[in-house]
Amino acid sequence: MQRIVLGVSGGIAAYKSAYLVRELVKVGMEVRVVMTKAATEFIGPVTLSTLSKNPVLTEIHQDGNWNDHVELGRWADLILIAPATANTIAKIANGHCDNLLLAVYLSAKCPVFVAPAMDLDMYAHPATQKNLSTILEYGVKIIGPESGELASGLSGLGRMTEPEDIIKAIF
Repeated sequence: MQRIVLGVSGGIAAYKSAYLVRELVKVGMEVRVVMTKAATEFIGPVTLSTLSKNPVLTEIHQDGNWNDHVELGRWADLILIAPATANTIAKIANGHCDNLLLAVYLSAKCPVFVAPAMDLDMYAHPATQKNLSTILEYGVKIIGPESGELASGLSGLGRMTEPEDIIKAIF
């Protein structure tokens, strides 16, 4: 059984992570979910914990316990960050480590994939494009985004790739 850390960052596309976890488990992956604090405003950790059959981690120190980011980064056969917001992508590109997800990423010895999700102007911004180029240089693989209707009501490039297509891309 392959082991995957699914990182969920704080964008509206976080609601798709429930379907993504379910599909990853269905194809035989052991899934551990790491959410940013902002992600918990969009989808509850209990949902993802139930679907993954593992506790969801949100902080380095949580419920009186220390979540060992180094062990988790080395445990994973693959890390997938979906959705990957402009903020999370910028932090990856610049080596920031201010949350558990980024600490796990920096500790990883496995392939890392990100599925960007943001509004079209955010995606098109030169800073975001530079950050995406930078993480590609680090070896991070980028899945999407897709063009379509966005949460803002606009339509264009920035929509997170659908979970079934993300799964196809990582295998």
